[in-house]
Amino acid sequence: MLLIGSHVGYKKDTGILGSVKEALSYGATTFMFYTGAPQNTVRSPIDENLVKEANELMKKNNIDKDKIIVHAPYIINLANTEKYEFAVEFLKQEIKRCEQLGMKYLVLHPGSHVGLGIDIGIKNIVSGLNEVLKNSNVTILLETMAGKGSEIGKNFDELKRIIDKVENKELIGVCMDTCHLNDSGYNISEFDNILDTFSNKIGMKYLKCIHINDSKNILSSNKDRHENIGFGTIGFDNLLKVIYHDKLKDIPKILETPYVDKYAPYKQEIEMIKKKIFDENLIEKIKGTC
Repeated sequence: MLLIGSHVGYKKDTGILGSVKEALSYGATTFMFYTGAPQNTVRSPIDENLVKEANELMKKNNIDKDKIIVHAPYIINLANTEKYEFAVEFLKQEIKRCEQLGMKYLVLHPGSHVGLGIDIGIKNIVSGLNEVLKNSNVTILLETMAGKGSEIGKNFDELKRIIDKVENKELIGVCMDTCHLNDSGYNISEFDNILDTFSNKIGMKYLKCIHINDSKNILSSNKDRHENIGFGTIGFDNLLKVIYHDKLKDIPKILETPYVDKYAPYKQEIEMIKKKIFDENLIEKIKGTC
C-alpha cells in the first residue's frame, strides 16, 4: 500500500479524531499534524476518549498508527542560546503529548544558530536532544533544511554531525523534504544519487519520513518556498520517482503543498499521484470548486 498523506488540522474540539477524519477525506493512508499552533505555546488538553475513537477509526481504515507523523512547533530552536531552556522544556512537553496520543515520530527543524556559528549551534542541538530523549518513547526526526539564513541541517554532513553525538541513537532519525533538498542544492532528478549519499553518510535506517513538495525556486536557491505537486522546478515525474521508489515503500510521504485560494489541494493531489498522470489544469480545477 502506498503510504501517502498530507498535513491535516488538529482542533481543540475534535483533537486527533478530527485529524483522522480529514486525512480519510483526502484518500490518504497516513498523515501529519501539529498538536497545536506551530507559532505559539497554546495547547489544549488531550482528550483520551477522542484518542480512543481515533484509534478505532484508523484501525477500521487500515491506517498504521506507527506511520503517522507529528511536527514540532517552529518556535523551538535548540541551536541558539537565547531561549534555549524554553526550547528544551517546550520540546519535552511536545514529546509528552506525542506519548499521550500514542504517536511514534516527531519531526523537528534542527534550528538556526543566529550568528553563533555552526559549531556552537550543533553543540547546542546535540545537548538539547540528549536532554529531551533521556526518558522518551518518541523518535525525533531531524528535517533536512533549505539553508535559509543560519539554518542548520542544510546538508547530510551537518545532520551526521548531530546524529553522531546523540546518545540514544534508537530515538533519532531524519525526515527528508524534497523542496528543502532542492533549495539546498540536492538535485531531485538524481534522487538515486541522493539516497546513495545519504546511505553512505548517515545510513538508510535513519530515514523515517519524506515531505513531498515541489519548489518555487531553482536548485541551490536556499529560499524554502513550497509549490504544488508538478507546478514547480522539481516537476511531477521527479517527485513521482521519489514517492514510488523501491527503497521507500515503508516510509510515509507527506504533502505540505500550498493551499489554493484558501482551499486544501490534498485530495486532488493524492488522486493525481495515485493515477501517476500529471494534470496541468489541476490548480484551475481546484479554484473552480472553491
